[in-house]
Amino acid sequence: MPPSRILVVDDDEGVVEWLLEELVERGYAASGVTSPAEALQRVARERFDLVVSDVEMPGMRGIDLVQAIHARSPDQLVLLITAFGSIDLAMQAVRAGAADFLAKPFTIEALLQAIERTLRERRLRRQVVRVRASLGDESPPGDLVAESAAMKRVLELARRAAASGSTVLLTGESGVGKSAIARYVHAHSARRDRAFVQLNCAALPAGLVEAELFGVRRGAYTDAREDRRGVFVDADRGTLFLDEVADMALEVQPKLLVALESGSIRPLGARDEVRVDVRLIAATNRSLEEDLRERRLRADLYHRLNVIRIDVPPLRERLDDLPRLVDTLLARLAPRASRPLAGVSEEAMRWLRAQPWTGNVRELANVVERAVMLTDHDVLVLEDFVEGRAIEESDLAFLTSAAEEGIGLDELELRYIRRVLERCGGNKAKAAQVLGIDRSTLWRKLGGGS
Repeated sequence: MPPSRILVVDDDEGVVEWLLEELVERGYAASGVTSPAEALQRVARERFDLVVSDVEMPGMRGIDLVQAIHARSPDQLVLLITAFGSIDLAMQAVRAGAADFLAKPFTIEALLQAIERTLRERRLRRQVVRVRASLGDESPPGDLVAESAAMKRVLELARRAAASGSTVLLTGESGVGKSAIARYVHAHSARRDRAFVQLNCAALPAGLVEAELFGVRRGAYTDAREDRRGVFVDADRGTLFLDEVADMALEVQPKLLVALESGSIRPLGARDEVRVDVRLIAATNRSLEEDLRERRLRADLYHRLNVIRIDVPPLRERLDDLPRLVDTLLARLAPRASRPLAGVSEEAMRWLRAQPWTGNVRELANVVERAVMLTDHDVLVLEDFVEGRAIEESDLAFLTSAAEEGIGLDELELRYIRRVLERCGGNKAKAAQVLGIDRSTLWRKLGGGS
């Protein structure tokens, strides 16, 4: 068996050299880069069993690097290393798709154990999945809940769209579950036994989107050392889901339109076209009509995408789904919590229903996960959710005053952050915990100062 190939990513060249020496000595085929951009290029043209990356790097954080890698290679395993170990950051890393998380300082033995464990537990990563016919009954898959009338209408429209074979456009705020709806459409379509391939158009640099869509022929540009298939070929006879399609660069849009209308693509550097049979589902959290007016979106592509449109409602407009969503999340988290999770108290559920949920289902999942991981209760109570989140009467007065002054949201956020920081005695770590963000985000929101 050939040695496992590992790519080390760290902006500190000395760290890269040290890790490479240790890994090679232990029989791994290891190579290294000192920037996330180099890492993306290497992963795009080579196959690695594991990427080991630092979190804090100039230009792109390791968590963002994981998401960018998975936009093209969903099964690529990534192990993140950081000097700022915390429960919040560990959760962010796992949610971003990292296979494991290791905090500095660490011993080389600890790193080797993490590498061996990650390789041993290798599993198919998110975003390129095959949905089996077992999901093709009348019940939605586990990550979709439709107790509310609004979501029942969405799923009924999704079932009719699936049978049509036409292009589907999913719209809605970030975090409402558009990717789950896309998988639902695929699972109920005639293509259910074929590939479901997802590409996030916002997770890639503009210059790479065309190559990811249509593929590359060896020699097309300096670093193109081998042929590489694009997602259109990956999704042939199946479904291609283009998430955040409104973020696609204008110069790529006409080429996407030609591919959709002709059923043919031309990889970069190729002379001949390749025939493909792809059913397209697109999604966006932006107003395509506004993008059309501002000429960020071509009118012909807009009409080609907007065939069957499904507007996915925000969580605040379908609160009847919330209890079932919480139950689903608890069932999913129970194995990681290593204990049974019986549910939430009535008081806690009332609190959950009263929240604005601007981040929708994704925010709810984060809140429930945090509560589960930080409590010893089998039944989650109100204190498990509101610790570090409760707003005191003085805060309500502060918000009322801000509203009367007509303060914008950005300024309001900054003032509130400073207020919390002052209450925490200037302790940024504690303030970040109260605010529910990591320290780097707090530092950035403060403009690099205090």
